[in-house]
Amino acid sequence: MNADDPVTTEALDLVDDVPSLAAVRRWAAEALADLTEDEIDDCMLLVTELVSNAYDHGTGPRAVRLRRSPDWSHVRIEVDDASPDDLTFGRSRLGPNRGRGLVIIDKLAKDWGVDFHPGGKTVWAELSCGAPHVPA
Repeated sequence: MNADDPVTTEALDLVDDVPSLAAVRRWAAEALADLTEDEIDDCMLLVTELVSNAYDHGTGPRAVRLRRSPDWSHVRIEVDDASPDDLTFGRSRLGPNRGRGLVIIDKLAKDWGVDFHPGGKTVWAELSCGAPHVPA
């Protein structure tokens, strides 16, 4: 998404020490209710992985944003954390059975990346979506 394009943004501060991923997913599903069921499911998976990574490997404060492109063809999920540490693809310091979050994001997202800034970083993933879906 071009940073100069007007976007629709929903934001949620993640203030708890341990996030309620179910509550974060509900918030995101409500914000994206006009997408198809498959698109919402894909967004929920990306939100879950990005928020989990921010808690497992980052530091607070944390926040999540959903940004819709002006033509509504893309959703960009952004998760902030205060850690300046870079990401590690495919392995985790939390054990050998972890470390698949970025692999999942890489397979599912149209594009993804990390932007570093003085307060930490923003890890983001973009998902292509169709025109807004109006449930029958």
